Amino acid sequence: MTKPALWTDREAALATGGRGTAAWRATGVSIDSRTIEPGDLFVAIAGDKGDGHDFVAMAFAAGAGAALVSTVPPDLPAGAPLLIVADTLAALRALGADARARSEARIVAVTGSVGKTGTKEALRHMLERQGVTSASRGSLNNQWGVPQSLARLPPAARYGIFEIGMNHAGEITPLARLVRPHVAVITTVDPVHLAFFASVEEIADAKAEIFAGVEAGGTAILNADNPHFMRLAAASRRHIANLITFGTEVDADFRLVDCDLGPDGSRVRAAIRGRPIDYRLGPPGRHWVINSLAALATVEALGGDVERAARELGDLEVMPGRGRRLPVPLNGGTIEVIDESYNANPASMRAAFDVLALSRPTGNGRRIAVLGDMLELGEHGPALHMELGRDLAARPIDLVYAAGPLMASLYGVLPARQRGGHAGNAKILAPLLLDALRPGDVVMVKGSLGTGMHHIVQTQAQPRPPLRHAANGG
Repeated sequence: MTKPALWTDREAALATGGRGTAAWRATGVSIDSRTIEPGDLFVAIAGDKGDGHDFVAMAFAAGAGAALVSTVPPDLPAGAPLLIVADTLAALRALGADARARSEARIVAVTGSVGKTGTKEALRHMLERQGVTSASRGSLNNQWGVPQSLARLPPAARYGIFEIGMNHAGEITPLARLVRPHVAVITTVDPVHLAFFASVEEIADAKAEIFAGVEAGGTAILNADNPHFMRLAAASRRHIANLITFGTEVDADFRLVDCDLGPDGSRVRAAIRGRPIDYRLGPPGRHWVINSLAALATVEALGGDVERAARELGDLEVMPGRGRRLPVPLNGGTIEVIDESYNANPASMRAAFDVLALSRPTGNGRRIAVLGDMLELGEHGPALHMELGRDLAARPIDLVYAAGPLMASLYGVLPARQRGGHAGNAKILAPLLLDALRPGDVVMVKGSLGTGMHHIVQTQAQPRPPLRHAANGG
């Protein structure tokens, strides 16, 4: 079936003020030539890691329907359909703004120190069963990702879900004003990006910037359990009249009553303004339970069917790098890899430890945590890593393998029984870990994106010869 046109050359030219070289229609928008889909409009952005103009020819070879450029690259095929503008990032924002202006969708923006991508994916999963839904892909939540996600918003969408991230004050405000959400969600505020903030209170204030973009009559959704709830609620009232709360607090609108946590998901008993609701949640972990309440509160605020949405959570699957489980063959048996390699901070580390503690190794298998540094914590980094070491020691986790200089602080406070090995980086750690694995193990891999812990996940998933020996610690 032919995809409907998302943009035509005329529409895009009107939105951006650009000049076209040929007629075209695009069914998508992309700023990454490596992930171009046939029919996409490729936007050549000059970013931190290169200039997209160097990859326009590659984008056309991959099937791009047109390219948005500020200069014409020399290696293009004759007659290549282009939209020429003065500034491609400004043009991308203009496309996003125009897509938002023409849309009648109900729009939600999600931010928070942790849980924003998971909450966004839970919303996508539930709402796409209730109407045409468009959501940010992956973690496209920055100055390039948010306008790209908006530019992909189909005119026929009933719901739009956008993730907004930051690591400096002032970054969320322009993105929130671009998205103009009807509902703004802050999942939680924790000590993340402390290298760029003097306190967690400053982080809360930066997250609260999301309220500046909310449409008149909109709604804020906040975690009643967070220590910074009152600060966030006060900030929301400066822009928004409506507030919905979630959490375990007795007066939370969407309140957790009880939950049965298991290795393969949870049974949740909650109350919506005093009305009981029970549902099953596919991803394991208490953090997912709390995030599910935030997602259900958002469904209500958007005008969706909350009971139907709750029924859909049982088959929710997590994304790669964010808790996805991979069975990996090993020596006639299997190990289970819990892939948490996309990112890390103290709160998400503790949540991952809890999920690993819930897991059930088979045979002589063990629970093994494989950890990389948590970055962007500034001078607090060593102390925050050390605190996590004490958390690990208190949990039923058999072995810990750690990579990176900050993880040395964590590794140093572990009891001897938990010490599997420490290395300077993930590549050095990988063979130490692989030699220690045995069938039945459950292995959780987590670290900040810049530590490259995803390479360990990829290495484990590759076929390997039989083990020469197994490490002690079992």
